[in-house]
Amino acid sequence: MSRPKMLKLREVLEEIDMSRAAFYRMRARNQGPRLIKLPNGHLRVRRSDLDAWLSKGEELAA
Repeated sequence: MSRPKMLKLREVLEEIDMSRAAFYRMRARNQGPRLIKLPNGHLRVRRSDLDAWLSKGEELAA
């Protein structure tokens, strides 16, 4: 079984066209995709978590 695709925070911010500050403000409101903190302190987002979060946003907008 293959590992799920993990995106760097920079990649996520580029894809959703959002600044790091705006992303962290959104996270402070308990919104946004789930972040995973690696043992080295780097942050990652599973591709599947980002896709689910984006789909949820599309449903709310409809």
